Amino acid sequence: MKYTLGTAVLGISALLGSTAFAQDNTLTINSFGGAYETAHRACIITPFEAATGAKVNVVTAYSADAFAQLRAQKDAPQFDVIHFSGGQEIVGAAEGLLAPIDPASLSNAADLYDFAKANLDKGQGPAYSIAAIGLVFNTEAVTTPPTQWTDLLNPDYSEHLVLTDISNAYGMLGFLMLNQVQGGDLTNIQPGLDAVGKLLDAGAVVVSTSPEIQQEFAQNDAWIAPYASDYAFTLRNAGLPSGFAQGAEGTPASFITTNLVAGRPNNELALKLIDMSISPEAQQCFADALRYSPTNTKTELSPEVAADVAYGEAGVAGLIRFDPAAIEANRTAWVEEWNKAIAR
Repeated sequence: MKYTLGTAVLGISALLGSTAFAQDNTLTINSFGGAYETAHRACIITPFEAATGAKVNVVTAYSADAFAQLRAQKDAPQFDVIHFSGGQEIVGAAEGLLAPIDPASLSNAADLYDFAKANLDKGQGPAYSIAAIGLVFNTEAVTTPPTQWTDLLNPDYSEHLVLTDISNAYGMLGFLMLNQVQGGDLTNIQPGLDAVGKLLDAGAVVVSTSPEIQQEFAQNDAWIAPYASDYAFTLRNAGLPSGFAQGAEGTPASFITTNLVAGRPNNELALKLIDMSISPEAQQCFADALRYSPTNTKTELSPEVAADVAYGEAGVAGLIRFDPAAIEANRTAWVEEWNKAIAR
């Protein structure tokens, strides 16, 4: 079933009921701008406002910037709900910037996969979408879809492979997975660096941004790139034949979380917004619009959309979340080593 604004309003009207809110009927949240923010408004914000009469003020701020604002405003935070895609909720919860959530306060919490609600009591908000990192490929040039991360080493792909710089969050996750299948881990990235060196020697290229990936597929005969599931959809919308495959060894995942900010007066209203974010209707809408993977077990996707994401028990079973705190602690040193490896 196609998710529409009308079904959103009906769905969350039943969810939210006619509760009268004692506090100011306004929430301030962040969103990530661009196509993401457009979908965020269509799938959650606008239906929420329509169903509750509340006003949601949106500050466009990516995860790192939003977290910096939250820290700076510790004694008087502006956000009621804050969204992260880089694991900042782990640090924010430890620093007391985020409030614990009682699962009983969320009607949809019971339907989430366990990994999406693992640390609510610690202040880490639920994951409401997943950006799955796998193998984006040209469906016309690659007639047999890749099935594992080691396929990146296939000599047939040598001059048609696009790697993404690890200054890019998705590039980092793809590199860490390549490192893992080559025998490395978060304490040793040398196997991954060695593999990257060999791939570059064989003809692979490195880009820094998503638009550069599209340019390589459109103009420079790129066939395959380790990147996020939503980007295969982006390429296809641009008229390029593309598909997405999860590697059998595992699927690195960027968790997009919705978090309750500590020290704010509108917790009841904020929790209703969080609850809507983890509803199957909202998650179906995000998957349809952007090809993010749902975390609610009751989310129903069309076969076309399901083929582009990590979906269902089997699809999410292979999700891997590399420790965001370890990534952040090592990022500067890793980027330095990466830059040495690709300087050729």
